[in-house]
Amino acid sequence: MRKGMNRYFSAVLFSAALFSFACGRQTFDNPNLVEVRSINPNIQLDIRYATDSNFTHQRLYSVAKCYLRKEAAESLSAVQKELEKMGLGLKVFDGYRPLSIQKKMWKIFPDDRYVANPATGSRHNRGAAVDVTLVDSLGHELEMPTGFDDFTDRAHRDYNNLPKNEIQDRKFLQEVMERHGFVGLSTEWWHFDLKDWKKYPIVDIPIK
Repeated sequence: MRKGMNRYFSAVLFSAALFSFACGRQTFDNPNLVEVRSINPNIQLDIRYATDSNFTHQRLYSVAKCYLRKEAAESLSAVQKELEKMGLGLKVFDGYRPLSIQKKMWKIFPDDRYVANPATGSRHNRGAAVDVTLVDSLGHELEMPTGFDDFTDRAHRDYNNLPKNEIQDRKFLQEVMERHGFVGLSTEWWHFDLKDWKKYPIVDIPIK
């Protein structure tokens, strides 16, 4: 009887694993996510979802850390190194985001121009997207069209009814990110995806 039960539970677990794989999601402990500052400690962090200073007005992460796929983290480090030669740097607002957090965001703001539908998942859920801005040598943010999480037309990349310096800063950020393998989201000047984001599965591992 015990052997039969063991075979039954093994079959159930195997089926669950196949279902998870088919959905493109992983829930294992080591999905090859790395902490960004372990790759480059000069990158500044302002992880808004570890505070209530975000569009949900809730603290969604228990710690203010940024994780990305290793390839994305190394590409971001290359951006930082290029910027440092010009007396500039990066500040990161968000990186990897657990799928469970995506569901909470969608419930609050179900508009896929700005928040990805968790039914298909976000590139953040894959650890292949990052939200960033530019800072000067003192850590002060350069002037951009809006602040982070501004869900208006003013945050769109093609919105140009702006002061010249804001357009220039937005363009420069996009250009330097593109040189290192990132692609910008059309509706959010701060959001960039790694070009090959599709190869990474969605994960739902808590940030800690």
